[in-house]
Amino acid sequence: MLNESSDLRRVWENPAVPADQKRRLLDAIAARDGISKQVRNLVAVLIDHRRVHFLEPVIRQLEKELDARLGFAEADITSARELGDAEKREFESQVEKLTGKKVRAHYGQDASLLGGAVVRLGSTIYDGSVKGQLERMREQISN
Repeated sequence: MLNESSDLRRVWENPAVPADQKRRLLDAIAARDGISKQVRNLVAVLIDHRRVHFLEPVIRQLEKELDARLGFAEADITSARELGDAEKREFESQVEKLTGKKVRAHYGQDASLLGGAVVRLGSTIYDGSVKGQLERMREQISN
């Protein structure tokens, strides 16, 4: 909601607007949109401590923690071309075998890979691209 409304962001991040007014606005939004009490309270704490600008990183961290507890892994899969549904399922199956976790895959394209794919799991990168293979061959030849 904050990303969609620059006015709301300005009000919640403005130190000149009293916290109780910000919380009343939050309560009106929570009632209108059916936001849970826990989410409302989290945002209220951020408002009270003038940390609303940290809401997005807090959400990302909570998502990571929830994924870890539920046994999910995030995978970024970049291929040289658009992958079909069967290919996507195969990639996800291989990553699930590798990690032992259920996979939430995000797909992208990069024609410079020439072929194959690159899979990123957190800070670990598995490079199965033609470009990566050519670079490794060049390094071996030059050594």
